[in-house]
Amino acid sequence: MNIKKIGKIKGDQDGAIFNNYLFRFDSVGTCYVYDISKFDISVKNTGEINETASFSLDRTEELRPHSNSVMFGCKYYSKDDEFPLLYTNIYNNYSWTDNKMKGVTLVYRIERNENNFKSTLVQIIEIGFTENVNYWKSSDEKDDVRPYGNFAIDNEKGIYYAFTMRDKTNTTRYFAFDLPEVTDGKMDEKYGVNRVVLGVKDIKIQFDCSYQHYIQGACAYKSKIYTLEGFTDNEENPSAMRIVDLTEKKEISFIDLYNMGYTIEPEMIDFWDNVCYYADNHGNFYIIDF
Repeated sequence: MNIKKIGKIKGDQDGAIFNNYLFRFDSVGTCYVYDISKFDISVKNTGEINETASFSLDRTEELRPHSNSVMFGCKYYSKDDEFPLLYTNIYNNYSWTDNKMKGVTLVYRIERNENNFKSTLVQIIEIGFTENVNYWKSSDEKDDVRPYGNFAIDNEKGIYYAFTMRDKTNTTRYFAFDLPEVTDGKMDEKYGVNRVVLGVKDIKIQFDCSYQHYIQGACAYKSKIYTLEGFTDNEENPSAMRIVDLTEKKEISFIDLYNMGYTIEPEMIDFWDNVCYYADNHGNFYIIDF
């Protein structure tokens, strides 16, 4: 595997790419938009890359999306929209508010007028069994370190994967669901959008993989989930990448980024036009050749 730096971008969390636009988020709902068609990925570059635009996610003050995992799906709010629906998770909003929403993904419509971007909250997806120790939590004795979960979307098959660290069993558990339609769910009077609650009966597939240390960004690509983990310069929770094969339902690769010299907390991973893009918490932006 080869990693090449192609510049530095803003934002400190995950991001997603569609139609040559990179949407990179920070932990308080701000998005920085970059036109990757203007990047020269054939050469190494350590300089700042200028963003095309920036905007804030709708309802940020109320919902506090951490954007630990962000991706575009395969469904559209309107058939005329330029971008498919954007999904981002709340993840650890326990650090911001008493409204502790576990296993929650926010769904946004993205609209563009030249270089002006707008986001509108259109749906909330919630795992409805986060307190169930037989499925999500691993113990009633104590809270898991990160019971709030992460997700990835297999756009080729229309599958929404939710996964969570289970401390007591020392595993990461994956659940597969049909990706909801934007019209699914019941109206949430507080937020004015439909809320889809995924229950145990909705699970299509369930499997366990190796324990991940503080899950970070993730994406699904060609029937595999690429997940990032770890903190900056932390030997107990080092920066790393795992690749999970969704057909075989098992981890097929562990990449030790920490001992490769990439010790800053890994945050973003996505693929566009068969190129893998990766960024860390400090905005260092790379392409990865597997």
